[in-house]
Amino acid sequence: MSGPLKVVAVGGSPRAGSTAELALRVTLREAERQGAEVRLIGGADLLIPLYDPRTENRSPAARRLVTALAEADGIVLASPAYHGSVSGLVKNALDYAEELRDDTRPYFTGRAVGCLAVAQGWHGAVSTLGALRSVVHALRGWPTPLGVAVNTETTGFGPDGECLDPRVQEQLRTVGEQVVTFARMWRDAPRPVGLPVHS
Repeated sequence: MSGPLKVVAVGGSPRAGSTAELALRVTLREAERQGAEVRLIGGADLLIPLYDPRTENRSPAARRLVTALAEADGIVLASPAYHGSVSGLVKNALDYAEELRDDTRPYFTGRAVGCLAVAQGWHGAVSTLGALRSVVHALRGWPTPLGVAVNTETTGFGPDGECLDPRVQEQLRTVGEQVVTFARMWRDAPRPVGLPVHS
């Protein structure tokens, strides 16, 4: 198969330029540097109706989200910590992955998923990161070996969009690299006849 790998990032908050969105952008820039075609679905793009499996009529924004996830070779998720876990906005977006249950690659099958969590303090950041990774496992995705917990009490982002803590900056970039590396290996790996390959 040819063509660039597609990496989609989902997360943030309704506020444009949130810390979670800035973290996503660092990771996406690295994925793009590694040769991937990248797309961010965040902020207002996530203001979609509450997922209802009984309803077939989806909003245009919800359809765009589902299509982007279906076409993705790799995914990056970022959530602020809301009461120690994933925000309702991000969880609702992930619930729409149920629309991929009958896809040739159901849910997040065969996709590396980078997980980023942002909170004011380590407890919320770490617990939210664990929750994101659990959701990815439930969706049959492969969480990247490195996930990043960003503590906004100890670091932030500058006007250039880069993290002020070089260690966290490097971690965010590493997640982008790992997503692309795994996606490339999955795409190029030989498979037994009958195992679906995303094209």
